[in-house]
Amino acid sequence: MFRTDSIYSLTDFQRNARTHLDRLKQSGQPEILTVNGQAEIVVQDATAYQAMVDKLEAIEGIRKGLESMKQGKGRNIEAFFEEFERMHAIER
Repeated sequence: MFRTDSIYSLTDFQRNARTHLDRLKQSGQPEILTVNGQAEIVVQDATAYQAMVDKLEAIEGIRKGLESMKQGKGRNIEAFFEEFERMHAIER
């Protein structure tokens, strides 16, 4: 959710780019930039953006796994461990 104190005009961003970039890096939070009072673009520190992408990819992987499970694909945990132990010569 965006905070109202993270909304700035594009003009302000252009005039004070260094201040904005420093704040973006420090907070890790995105800023909304407006043009003529309308939200136009979101800017975010690259590190914070990558962390967000990593989380979204993990969530998508979980979603696909759950969907696959609902369709009866895959195998149960016991079968996995049996094969894993066989492959790695692990004895119980």
